[in-house]
Amino acid sequence: MKGLLVNGFAAIGAGTGAMLTLHAEAGLDPLHTVISEYAFQQSGWLLPASLTLFAVGAGLIAEAMRRAGGNRWVVGLLVAWGVSMFLIGAFPTDRPGVPLSMSGGIHRYAAFAAFLMMPVAGLLLSKARIRYARAMRVLCLVALGALVLVVIPYVVRMFGIPLTNDDIPAGLIQRTVVVTELGVLALAGMSMLRAAALRAPAAVRPVIRQA
Repeated sequence: MKGLLVNGFAAIGAGTGAMLTLHAEAGLDPLHTVISEYAFQQSGWLLPASLTLFAVGAGLIAEAMRRAGGNRWVVGLLVAWGVSMFLIGAFPTDRPGVPLSMSGGIHRYAAFAAFLMMPVAGLLLSKARIRYARAMRVLCLVALGALVLVVIPYVVRMFGIPLTNDDIPAGLIQRTVVVTELGVLALAGMSMLRAAALRAPAAVRPVIRQA
C-alpha cells in the first residue's frame, strides 16, 4: 500500500510541476485567465499531461484506500474525480467567443463534476475522524465556496447579462478550487501513510516456529 501512495504522490507532484511550467511559459494573467485557455499556448500540451498525472495520482491513492478497507463511496469518488480530470484534458475547451462544441461541453461538465466530487469525498473522510480531518474539512469548505463563485457567472450569463472573465477574478477563483482539491487529495493519501508504515514491519516479520 505504501508503494501505491508514494507513486500517487509522485504523480501529483509531477502534474503540479507540469502545471507550474505551463503557467511560467505562457505568461498569461492568472487572475483573469482560466486554466483551460492555457491549452491554446505553445506549451499547451502540458495541460493535458498535468491533468492526466493528477488522474493517475488519484487512481493510485484510491486503490491504496480500497486495499486499506476505506469507505467505498470515497474510493469511488476519488476514481471518478480522476476520470473527470482525464476527460478535462482529453477534451479541450473552446476558444473564447466560439459557440459551445461537444468537446467544450464535455470539458465544462467534467470540470464541474470533478470540482464537486472531491469536496464531497473529503467531507466524508473528515467525518471518519482520520488524520488531518480538520484541515481537510477547511479545504473542502473553501473549495465548495469557490465552486459557487465559479458557477455564478454562468448563471448570470443565462439571464443575458454580459459578464466576461476580465470583469471578475475568474482565474483566481478557479485556481482556488484546483489547489484546495489537490490539497484534499494529498491529505487523503497522507492520512494513510502511518497505517501503511505500521503494516510494513508486520508484513516482513519472520514467523517463529515452535519446536
